[in-house]
Amino acid sequence: MKTKRMLANFLSDESGATAVEYGLMVALIAAVMVVAVKTLGGTVNTAFETVNTKITGTTP
Repeated sequence: MKTKRMLANFLSDESGATAVEYGLMVALIAAVMVVAVKTLGGTVNTAFETVNTKITGTTP
């Protein structure tokens, strides 16, 4: 009887599932951030180079 109750408690415990869900959300957010940085990185770098050129009058 005790084993049956322990098995039922184990099967109804969802705390591990919640941790996995949070882990998946963190991984998805990190992937979106990597894609955003790769996409916008070149544009931001060009903008900084343009500002640097206008301030110093020389090209890097």
